[in-house]
This record gives sequence, structure tokens and C-alpha cells, in this order.
Amino acid sequence: MRGRAWDADPMAAPESGWYYCLKHNRAEQGFECRAQDRMGPYPDEATAKRALEIARERTEREDARDRAWRDEDD
Repeated sequence: MRGRAWDADPMAAPESGWYYCLKHNRAEQGFECRAQDRMGPYPDEATAKRALEIARERTEREDARDRAWRDEDD
């Protein structure tokens, strides 16, 4: 169907996006597993495969920002 938002942006149609399934520990396309068991959507399979690494990097970055913010108050 032409003219729909997801024609221009593949991430606008999450059912066609890539997810990382926490239950199966793998990248999956579409809604194979329940929402509570998956991370994403990601733009491609390679990025979905890195989901845990990406989450770890983001957590470490935000933890560092929190520590810096707390240190400013001292």
C-alpha cells in the first residue's frame, strides 16, 4: 500500500523490524516473541544481534554521567 508512513520508514512498521529475543538469545525479525521478551526494534539484523552490547554500553555511559553529576554536588 503506497502512501502509508511505513513505506518511507521501515522502523515505522515495527512488525518488519529486527528485535533481540531475550528468551531465545537471538535476533528475530517481526513479532515472533512476546514484547516483554524482546528488545528493539533495530534497523537491521546486525544491530539487533548487538542489542545486549548496546544496552551495556548505554548503561555504562549513563552510570558515568550519574557519577559525574553526583560528584558535582560535593
